[in-house]
Amino acid sequence: MTSVGTPVTRVDGPAKVTGAALYSAEITPPGTVHLAIVGSTVAAGRVTAIDAAAARAAEGVLAVLTHDDVPAVASPPHLLPSLLGAAAPGESFFPMQDTVVHYAGQPVVLVVAHTYEQAHHAASLVRVDYEAAPAITTIDQGRERAYDAERLFAGLMPGREERGDVEAGLARADLRVDMSYRMAANHHNALEAPSTVAVWNGGELTLYESTMGVRATQQTVAQLLGLPVSHVRVITHFVGGGFGSKAMVWPHTTLTAMAARIVGRPVKLMLTRPQMFTSTGHREEQEQSIALGATRDGRLTAIRHDKLSITSLFDDWAEPATGVSSQLYACDAYLGVHRLIKGNTMTPTFTRGPGETLGMFTLETAMDELARRVDLDPLELRLRNVATTDPRGNPWSSGGLEECLRLGAERFGWSGRNPAPRAQPDGDWLIGTGMAVAAYPMAFFMPPQRARARIFADGSATVATSTQEFGTGVLTMATQVGADALGVALSDIEFQAGDTDLPNSTAAVGSAGAGMVASAVHEAGTALRRQLVDLAIGDPGSPLHGVDPASVTVTAGRLTSSDRAGATDTYGELLGRNHLSDAEATGTWRPPPLDTPHGLLTFGAQFAEVAVDPQLGLVRVRRLGGAFAPGRVLNPLLARSQLMGGMLWGMSQALLEGNHTDPRTGRWAETNLAEYLVPVNADAPEVTVDFVEVHDDVVGPLGAKGVGEIGQVGVAAAIANAIFHATGRRVRSLPITPETVMEPTPAAAPT
Repeated sequence: MTSVGTPVTRVDGPAKVTGAALYSAEITPPGTVHLAIVGSTVAAGRVTAIDAAAARAAEGVLAVLTHDDVPAVASPPHLLPSLLGAAAPGESFFPMQDTVVHYAGQPVVLVVAHTYEQAHHAASLVRVDYEAAPAITTIDQGRERAYDAERLFAGLMPGREERGDVEAGLARADLRVDMSYRMAANHHNALEAPSTVAVWNGGELTLYESTMGVRATQQTVAQLLGLPVSHVRVITHFVGGGFGSKAMVWPHTTLTAMAARIVGRPVKLMLTRPQMFTSTGHREEQEQSIALGATRDGRLTAIRHDKLSITSLFDDWAEPATGVSSQLYACDAYLGVHRLIKGNTMTPTFTRGPGETLGMFTLETAMDELARRVDLDPLELRLRNVATTDPRGNPWSSGGLEECLRLGAERFGWSGRNPAPRAQPDGDWLIGTGMAVAAYPMAFFMPPQRARARIFADGSATVATSTQEFGTGVLTMATQVGADALGVALSDIEFQAGDTDLPNSTAAVGSAGAGMVASAVHEAGTALRRQLVDLAIGDPGSPLHGVDPASVTVTAGRLTSSDRAGATDTYGELLGRNHLSDAEATGTWRPPPLDTPHGLLTFGAQFAEVAVDPQLGLVRVRRLGGAFAPGRVLNPLLARSQLMGGMLWGMSQALLEGNHTDPRTGRWAETNLAEYLVPVNADAPEVTVDFVEVHDDVVGPLGAKGVGEIGQVGVAAAIANAIFHATGRRVRSLPITPETVMEPTPAAAPT
């Protein structure tokens, strides 16, 4: 291969820079009208009256739709992760089927008008009366109703993981660390608001949708509307960020299709920024606690990890916080328990680094405290406890954790660290450094992935699969993989994507996108190359007629054989002689089974340097460093960008991002980017990313494990540990706000 592994710049870069790349909300079929959604202002109760007279009389209004106008869904939604390749509604509830209100922001009225402005003005004129009921929207309100979850993550994962005797392991430990934490809810806030354009042609529906999974959207909308899947087409060429919010399919998409059918026109919906907080899920408010038992030399004897979080009234959804803490370190006794509270909220959902980001924050800050108590360097403590197999005794599909720890520490300058807290003042600032392990599981419950490769007599080629580009660089990566599989120059191949009319590709979530798309494209390109090699060998007019197929290589569209020096043929010449304008092949990749006898984690190590002003409670991150072992790196430029973005998001989660509901109203306190804080360029520190090369022949033909999630996973823990090193104060909440860092002011002496 000649293209994979090289830092190719984005093939879609020119289109994005020039504006030729169209996002869903920029698609405007002839006759398009606009939809605005009126959301409930109460978190629980029912609608008692709707006064829409003023809205219906407003200029440009075509329809005002209530629960009396919206048709019943053909079948109730059933929560399934989008990676399964089936319908994937974000929650097991569909609004506007009756008058009951389950959460604030739930759609209660739809307004359709000629322009966006007219629709939203008319929506502001709708008056809705409610009979409000008591709501539970916080952990404190519902703590007494908490219950143990049998299954979570749409039933795919157990709510409880256990091995060995944890109580006995804690009892025999020489020392014990007990820590508990509170984590605020997080929201996605992609730059591109979720958008839908729905166009009916007879009984067939085309959706231009801002989604991370065109196939999941197709399956979900077809099921809810009672349509054959073949009658729903979803097109998504470019997505302006998703981060999990666009992985599942939320009610607004199907409501747009319903409105379009009612008014008989193409309908466009663009959610407002405040509606993004109430329409596409979120990372739930949660509490986590952990107990570590250890010998005096730092060997773990037991781990107990508990999580409590708010879910919706209709789904047992929780981020699986114990998935990595149960596997990362060698420990015979482990217990992980998830507890849930049914609340008046929409169902939470994937948010970048789902589960593991906060689970690892809990584990890795506790490990830092353990290192302090046994007087070990935090790096040495991790190395001493690294698991060489998964809990079942299976080898890792590929390892690299120890190498990541050592390389990351070397690059960061960890060996020169003074371990004593408050040992490095810098004027009014205290300087601290911290580290944490990062790990993320491989997602292998997706169905077979398919792609199609096609080559033309002029030497140009295309590779196609239905995946969409949502900022990760998949178009570029897949073009590289297709070029190498076919044996053509990168400039001669085009990658086609973002359309359910193309071969199946599942939603790209859980860091699975690169592996599944690359594997399918590789299989398609390889199948077509074999087909053309066989054609050349059987062609009496070819200079390669009769050679051993194993001796043939293809470079830049030219076939050569090590068995016949000087003999060459080209794809174009071969097709021309055989009177073929083109040739094509389909490739299918089947993921490893769930019970594959290997541990499936991607490993990394992350380091942070912070400056803390203890009087003002200010924290400034000066440096972030990470070393990662993601299997084969298909494009180091793209991979580095993904990891850097994840690390900066981890910093944001650690210090800025957090939302709360007002317990009086059940509504989110922050619903815009003036209040929900995210970092800007001025907040960004120096970031270094290093790769540890590991070979993995389990995860796919190219050995790529993905980098989309792991960059975020260990950052918050590394920053919190650095703050402890700087100040000697252990912070137990996220985000880490100034008041949790600020030192108490000494009481003034009496006068």
